[in-house]
Parts: sequence; C-alpha cells; structure tokens
Amino acid sequence: MLAPGKQPVYRADHLLIAQMVARGARVLDVGCGDGSLLQLLADTKAVDGRGIEVSRERVNACVARGLSVIQGDADIDLADYPDDAFDYAILSLTIQATLRPKEVLEQLLRIGRSAIVSFPNFGHWRVRARLLATGRMPVTENLPEAWYVTPNVHLCTIKDFAELCRAVGARVEQAVAFNAAGRKLGTWVPLTAHNLLGEKAVFMLTRRWRG
Repeated sequence: MLAPGKQPVYRADHLLIAQMVARGARVLDVGCGDGSLLQLLADTKAVDGRGIEVSRERVNACVARGLSVIQGDADIDLADYPDDAFDYAILSLTIQATLRPKEVLEQLLRIGRSAIVSFPNFGHWRVRARLLATGRMPVTENLPEAWYVTPNVHLCTIKDFAELCRAVGARVEQAVAFNAAGRKLGTWVPLTAHNLLGEKAVFMLTRRWRG
C-alpha cells in the first residue's frame, strides 16, 4: 500500500504502453508481474484488464489488490485463448525471458487485435562498449543479472526484433525507443540510431492478414 498522498512510480515502458492503449479496451497482460501495468491501465484508461503470471506469489499479490490475474506460462498457456479475444495482448519486458519468442509473438498477434511488446535492447552502445572492453557478458542497469542467473534467455536488439516482426508477418503500427528515464528518440531517427541509442523499446503490432 502507498503512503497517503504518495504517488505511484511507474516504469517508463508502462507509461508508453498506456499511451498506446485505447480507453475501455479489453487487455491481456502476459507476464504481468506485480500488476503495476494492469493497475495503471485500469486507473487511466478504464480497461477491462486480465493478467497471466507464472509466479504464484505474484498472482496472489495481484488478486489481493483486486486485479483479475491467473497463473500461467506464456510459452504454454496462450494457445488456450481464442482468436481476437482481446483488443490488446501485452508483453512488457518479458519476451526475452520466454523459451520460444517467435511462437509467443505469433500467439499474441492471434489473441489480440493489437500486440504491444517492450524489451531491453542488447544493441545499446553501453552494452556494446562493455562487451568490447571486457570480453564478458555485460551487466548493466537494464540487464542487471550475471549471465548464469539471468532469466533472459533470448536477448535481442531492436533490429533483431524488427526482423522477427517481418518473419511473423506483423505490421509495425508504432515503434518507440527510449532511455531509462522514458525519453523517446524521435521517429525521424533511423533504425540504426535507435538500435545504438535506445536502452529499451516498445512496439505496437497488428497482423497483416486476418482470417
């Protein structure tokens, strides 16, 4: 619980995602963690929000704060949802921790009329510099765990994710690269610069073809 008068502090990618979501939309937050994004969307966009989270403790915490969250695994359980069940299927800072990112993204695009994905950019200049200088897997503010304990099993760059979008036939409706403070790079900046300067990114996608 927040102290009286204290405002919640939201992650930069959550604030950017909230800007992309329409008021009153049906939302599925996959890997919803402690429910912060669902709460933000409920408070600011009055969404009909649902969540899926692998951690039982986090599910219990979400339910305790009145959020509709069930236990489930993005790599396994998304197949149980029907086509176009939600207006938005969201995966925030989670795709790099899935075992099969391509299949998970395809499921998001099937379940949601739009899919929104945020992820840390392994192509950021600080990551490159540390890898070049030390010859070891970088540990940074955005990638804080050592390689042998990190949950991130499929790290990628912004260019890599853009290529994955093409591979699954997704149309990029919006793409935003930003720093830790949430300051966005201009849309006029070329993808190569986004890949070098963006610490994280948020993509909003739709399917190119619908049945």
